[in-house]
Amino acid sequence: MSKKFHAVTIFPGMLQTYLGFGILKRAIQGNLLSVDIHNLRDYATDKHKTVDDYPYGGGAGMVMKPDPFFRIVDSLWPAKEKRKVIMLSPRGRLFNQDAAYELSQENRDIIFFCGRYEAIDQRVSDYLVDEEYSIGDYILTGGELPTLVIIDAVARLIPGVLGDFNSTEEESFSWGLLDYPHYTRPEHYHGMSVPGVLLSGNHSEITRWRKKQAIKATLENRPDLLQKYALSAKDKELLKEIKEDSNELDRSN
Repeated sequence: MSKKFHAVTIFPGMLQTYLGFGILKRAIQGNLLSVDIHNLRDYATDKHKTVDDYPYGGGAGMVMKPDPFFRIVDSLWPAKEKRKVIMLSPRGRLFNQDAAYELSQENRDIIFFCGRYEAIDQRVSDYLVDEEYSIGDYILTGGELPTLVIIDAVARLIPGVLGDFNSTEEESFSWGLLDYPHYTRPEHYHGMSVPGVLLSGNHSEITRWRKKQAIKATLENRPDLLQKYALSAKDKELLKEIKEDSNELDRSN
């Protein structure tokens, strides 16, 4: 059974373009997931297909009208127990890998409301929306990009989409740390060489090196993640080595 996504937008082409490439395209063609894109203007009732109006109380910008959202839900997803409606909003829950995993386990159709203009009428959120998500502390011009980000992140967790499930297990955030460095041919390039341990064929040493590099990258770039990560005894040894290496480097400089 494939994962079913729906996106409600006034710019269908924005999503269609991205979904036509790479892993997501292959996953859709292989029936591992489906993404149906719906034009909100098709559910407006006036001849101009108007989906926005001036805000009550005054202020800048326009607000998306509630009626088209209610109409599309009533028409396509009348059974509330079979749908999970997500609205993209700066005030929503911060989307992360844990949220991606939760959505990958969701059995209901996942429906994204892609807002535009100043906001969507609050009654849409109050009555139709199950959860609001934000992809970061910044403002975008619409919900289409966050929708694609979430679909992409969730799709990678669906069995078969990446082919090798270990690919997801070893990626950044999947094990709570940032990723380790990756290298490929040639061995030497512009005076830079691949670390010798990766050429050694010693898989236990390679695993240890990768874990140490992941801890080091997390310590340097996202120490907040390291504080949440449950370090094993071996991890603590690696962290001690990293700090000792750093102190030696400081002294040499």
